[in-house]
Amino acid sequence: MDPDTVEQQVRRRTGGRSARVRGAVLEAALQAMAEDGFGDVTISEIARRAGVHASSIQRRWGSRENVVLDALLTNSQEKLPIPDSGSLRGDLIAFARSITAYLATTLGEALVRTMAATDDDPTLAAGRTRFWQARYETARVIVDRAIERRELAAGTDPQLALELLVAPLHFRKLLTRQPVDDIFIELTVDTLLHGLHGPGSGS
Repeated sequence: MDPDTVEQQVRRRTGGRSARVRGAVLEAALQAMAEDGFGDVTISEIARRAGVHASSIQRRWGSRENVVLDALLTNSQEKLPIPDSGSLRGDLIAFARSITAYLATTLGEALVRTMAATDDDPTLAAGRTRFWQARYETARVIVDRAIERRELAAGTDPQLALELLVAPLHFRKLLTRQPVDDIFIELTVDTLLHGLHGPGSGS
């Protein structure tokens, strides 16, 4: 189906055009990145997969990097919801489990390898920074709620706490290729909590 046909069909559904086109474009961007890697993704390829005009993508997002970032953030919000179990330990375990499951998918693996790329160009580096900053801002509520419940001291750094949770999961995925099971997740969380509650924590 050509781009004109797709966009005309979507336009017939009152109020649905923008959301449907955005959804198609973001899904196409994710597929392209999973199959080709970030470096080979182009706006033209995303447009071809989505069945829309490249100019439409260019007008709305402005650059390939903005499309991919939007796609990754939207997908991560869907696949990595922020848990609310009522306890910090429960939230961290649930969040670590969802991250582990995500990293086991084709897209999750493509994402982690893209984010760990060492041959950075400035655009990729900036996009990576924006992605992680957005994720930390979303997930920090886990730590903020724990502070409100007095499970953690008021001065606890939410980003550092989340980095200490996420890093071992990515390390095993990228470097050692060791499995991540519930035993490892719970041990990681309990070790993290011991550090957060240790001397100097103020708790």
